Amino acid sequence: MPMLEGAEIVTTAQMRAMESAAMGSGVASGLNLMTRAGRAVADRVRLDWPRAGRVTVLCGAGNNGGDGYVVARSLAEAGWRVRVLGAPTRPGGDAAAARARWPGPVEPLDAATFRSGPRPDLVIDAMLGAGLSRPPDPAIRAILTAMVGLTVVAVDGPSGLCLDRGILPGHPRGALPDDMPRAAMTVTFDSPRPGHLLEAGPALCGRLVVADIGLSAFRRRGRITALWPRLGHPGDPARGEWLRKTAAPAGHKFTHGAALVVAGPPGHGGAARLAARAALRVGAGLVTLAPPASALSDHAGPPDALMCRLADDARALEAPLSDRRALAVCIGPACGTDRAAALLPAIVAADRPTVLDADALTAWARAPGPLPRDTVLTPHQGEFARLFPDLAQCLSDDAPDAPGKLATLHRAAARIGATVLLKGPDTVIAAPDGRAAIHSDPHLPWLATAGAGDVLAGLITGLMARGLPGFEAACLAVRLHGAAARLHGPGLIADDLIEALPALIRDWR
Repeated sequence: MPMLEGAEIVTTAQMRAMESAAMGSGVASGLNLMTRAGRAVADRVRLDWPRAGRVTVLCGAGNNGGDGYVVARSLAEAGWRVRVLGAPTRPGGDAAAARARWPGPVEPLDAATFRSGPRPDLVIDAMLGAGLSRPPDPAIRAILTAMVGLTVVAVDGPSGLCLDRGILPGHPRGALPDDMPRAAMTVTFDSPRPGHLLEAGPALCGRLVVADIGLSAFRRRGRITALWPRLGHPGDPARGEWLRKTAAPAGHKFTHGAALVVAGPPGHGGAARLAARAALRVGAGLVTLAPPASALSDHAGPPDALMCRLADDARALEAPLSDRRALAVCIGPACGTDRAAALLPAIVAADRPTVLDADALTAWARAPGPLPRDTVLTPHQGEFARLFPDLAQCLSDDAPDAPGKLATLHRAAARIGATVLLKGPDTVIAAPDGRAAIHSDPHLPWLATAGAGDVLAGLITGLMARGLPGFEAACLAVRLHGAAARLHGPGLIADDLIEALPALIRDWR
């Protein structure tokens, strides 16, 4: 039950539709799907905790609780000492049938009963699961508080977590209260949900495992992709073979495209150089820096493979931008807001694949206008607020019906007709055609270092220079960026990301 890179993400409504389609086709009954799910959780528990111990299974009133009764029965058959606490189930439902098959006693599902028993080696959280959009009732909250500090395996999702948005209803957006347990592992079914990867989800879910319960034939082609940390999903259009490909025998440096990186004033050249080096390392055939004449000395050092072309004003960009050969443009890293504002019109008029980062985002936010047909914007939260002040409020809205991060990014990308990449521990990428991707890795705190964003902008630019459309380039760049940080580990500086690329690309599986 591995996590597959490139896996589709489905919403809770889509998951219900898949289950309904499976049941409607006669392939599986609801109880059969419940049995598959519960056994998948029990199998994973036995794999990760091979020595049978004492387990307490907490079963809610709905289908998530039904999964829990199957887990309890399967673990008891494997020699675990199982204690079950359960809420009353609806008579005649699948959860009631699963409960009836559990041969042992069912104690009341309340905090006092939970605390009264022996301390378990493992707690199975099958209380709420998917579909939560409001705060848990006080009785469930009290049980969750009592679970803090215990080893927990969540079924489908930790109780209290909204699996569509990754928030904890009833708590401020982004909150991780001390009285909420953190699962050691979450086992979900068929596909991850957005909330597993967004906001508080990764911290609460622990290790996420996706189990196959036979629903893939009923899954409609999704538009949201999980960009897992692991590399090499064979169905990915930006797979390693594409990265490693070399020019045709009769080709030359322009076969892999060219990139133009606009540099800023004296003393600020490092950011553009990081972006340019990243573009070169990821395979752009020719990369040119475009600083003002006053900053030429900033670019006198290695690597010698970087070209340099002075650009004091927009007129100086006309020649490189009018070259008919493949070209992608990056503007923004330490460029200066006024300089970016002065040069943007020429770049927009040239209509080349373009990455807008840092100062270019601020410049464009001050005077929004048309963008090149294939543009990627790479804001962090503060820059996003300048670009989309109304939508940024949605990202901090705690209301139960507020749109989540994914829906907000969809709206932003559709509004401006460009790919928007919102940087963070849960990076979300949205294309104007409705596609989206999530890269979620909360275990890379050392990636929050000066220049890391400049490297990411350069990676996207280099991949666009090589011919990848903006959305696909952004997805692949984010994966490479995270993988490079993971490979290096703590102590990372932005330059290390670039130096890690050759080995990553060479060993891509």
